[in-house]
Amino acid sequence: MIIIADSGSTKVAWRILHKDGTVQAIQTIGINPFFVSEEDIYQTLENSLRPGIKGNVEQVFFYGAGVAGKDKIDILTRCFKRVFPGCEVEANSDLLAAARCVCGHEKGIVAILGTGANTCFYDGEKIADNVQACGYILGDEGGGAVLGKKFISDYLKRMLPEDLREAFEKQYKLGLLDIIEKVYRQPMPNRFLASFTLFLGEHQTHPYVQDFLAKAFDEFFLRNLIHYDYKTYPVNIVGSVAFYFKEHVEAAAARNGMKIGKIVRTPVEGLVTYHKDLISKQK
Repeated sequence: MIIIADSGSTKVAWRILHKDGTVQAIQTIGINPFFVSEEDIYQTLENSLRPGIKGNVEQVFFYGAGVAGKDKIDILTRCFKRVFPGCEVEANSDLLAAARCVCGHEKGIVAILGTGANTCFYDGEKIADNVQACGYILGDEGGGAVLGKKFISDYLKRMLPEDLREAFEKQYKLGLLDIIEKVYRQPMPNRFLASFTLFLGEHQTHPYVQDFLAKAFDEFFLRNLIHYDYKTYPVNIVGSVAFYFKEHVEAAAARNGMKIGKIVRTPVEGLVTYHKDLISKQK
C-alpha cells in the first residue's frame, strides 16, 4: 500500500493506493513543518490518518509547503515511521508535486499560483532551475497573498473606484484597525490577504479589477518566467489562483510572448497518475 499526500498549511489531500488498484481519499488538517511541531504532526497522523487506513503501508510520498531542508524532511520521516513502522518515506516540496503532476516524466516550465507563487524548470526527474519565490513580502508575484496585499493597500489608500469600495465595505465591514490586527499581529496573515481573491473573482469583469489583474499577472511572468526557456517550453501552472483567473493568466502570458500548457487547480490526482505509472514500469 502506498500513501500520497498533497499538503498545504490548511489541509492535506491524502490518496491511498491499494494493491487491488483502488484509490482511497482522506482529508486532514494541514501539515507544514515550518509552522507545526513534530508532536502535532505525529498526532495528526495517528489520530486523523491512521484510523482510516487498513493494511500495511509500504511507502509514503509526502509533498507539501514547508518541506525545505533536511531537518524538516527528517521530522516528517520520523513521524511517518512512528505511525507506520517499516515504511519508506520520501518528502518533497509542493513545487516538485506541481512538476510531477503537469509534466510527469517530461521536461517543462512549471509554476504554482495559489496563496503563494513559485516557478521552476523541471528536467523530467528533478527541479533543475528555480527563480526564488521569496514569499509574499519580497516576491510571490501573482499569488493570492500578494493580490490581496495590493488590493487592500489600494482600498486603504483610496485608490478603489467608489462602486467597488462600497461593495467591499458592504461585504467585509473591515476598518483600518481590523486590517492592521490581522496583518501585523495575528498568525498566518498570508491566508487573510489571500482571502480577498474571492472578492476579486466576484468582480473580475469590473474595469479596475481587470487592470489590476493584468498588472499583477504581467509581473508574475516578467519577474519569474522570463528567466526560463519559454520560447521552447510552455508554462504549466498548478493552483487555485491560476485556475479561477485562467483567462487573465492566459492573456498575460500572451502579452509577454509565452504560451500556457496545462492549468490545474490541485496536483493530487496528477500525482496519483505519476506514481501509478512508476509502479507499472517497475513491474
